[in-house]
Amino acid sequence: MSLPVETLAELREIAARYPEARSGLLPMLHLVQSVEGRVTAEGIETCADILGITAAEVSGVATFYTMYKRRPVGDYHVGVCTNTLCAVMGGDAIFERLKDHLDVGNDELTERRPEDKCTVSLEHVECNAACDYAPVMMVNWEFMDNMTPESAVQLVDDLRAGTEIHSTRGPRVVTWREAERVLAGFPDDLADEGPAAGAPSLVGLGIARTNGWTAPPASADAGSGRTADSKEEAVEQADTSRAETETKQEDSDA
Repeated sequence: MSLPVETLAELREIAARYPEARSGLLPMLHLVQSVEGRVTAEGIETCADILGITAAEVSGVATFYTMYKRRPVGDYHVGVCTNTLCAVMGGDAIFERLKDHLDVGNDELTERRPEDKCTVSLEHVECNAACDYAPVMMVNWEFMDNMTPESAVQLVDDLRAGTEIHSTRGPRVVTWREAERVLAGFPDDLADEGPAAGAPSLVGLGIARTNGWTAPPASADAGSGRTADSKEEAVEQADTSRAETETKQEDSDA
């Protein structure tokens, strides 16, 4: 079965965004997932044809990044962070509890029961860069913070029942395919829904403001503390700094 005509047009649209068309491969694979539910062999061949590269090159990318799935994914894909901090804060216990509760293993999909409106797939993931909210889970890449085994079980039960879920720091959770379309570069206008950051994430900023700390100007010369007023002066400063370094190295060798 071929991909829809509309999808082929959107894949070409993505490729046309970039000076080098193959740079569009990542969002193109997300678009394939939004239509097929995963990266299929046909999706790989189609991307390769549009970009003028081999299917092996596309497959190499699709198998390198864990966000691309070659196996069926649920309506909601649940990821449990099991990296060091989340693990010691309870991530490992959450993951084990969910595997038992859902009767699935890593990267596996639940069977749809008569009472289920939606399916769920489960994966243990590496650091989600949200250690201030450990242990953290994600549902279709949206954060669910400060989880426990009990709250995790309630979450997946609600997902299977079709209950509307809102992420901790972000919008309401959409389906896997809808989320993949957003990652392909087609916004769903939910970007401003929900809080953008929580208090624990802003502690460092508050400390800096209290103490009057600011970052140095982007054009400051780290070696001398001087600030370049022009591109030419910045090049001159860089050459001077390099020469000083080489002289010091020569003196040291001598």
